[in-house]
Amino acid sequence: MDSPQTTPNISPLCHSRLWDILLWLVRRYRRLRVIGASMLPLLPAGCEVLIDPFAYRQRLPEPDDIVVAYHPKQPSLCIIKRVQFVEPDGRCYLKGDNASASSDSRQFGWVACDQLQGKVVCLFP
Repeated sequence: MDSPQTTPNISPLCHSRLWDILLWLVRRYRRLRVIGASMLPLLPAGCEVLIDPFAYRQRLPEPDDIVVAYHPKQPSLCIIKRVQFVEPDGRCYLKGDNASASSDSRQFGWVACDQLQGKVVCLFP
């Protein structure tokens, strides 16, 4: 009997709907362009996403959320990663979907939740 093949659990991301675009127009959502290959195949370089910068003001992120955060070693750089683990004290372990092309918590460690800039909610447009 063959053993089951393990593949990363990659949640699909929907395209923006009219409501998402309206929230972007009234500046409730922010729009960002993806650079690099760390989130392939879900987010190829050049695609754009909408993020909710208010998503984590009242709650902690959950595993499998896709987030935008400041890079812990390069604070002027924003990164897009998937949340793997969340500690109750407000730290997240972030990992890129394309592990071979990603600089993530394996290199820079846990990221404080106050470094999160928002939750990726959809692809744009």
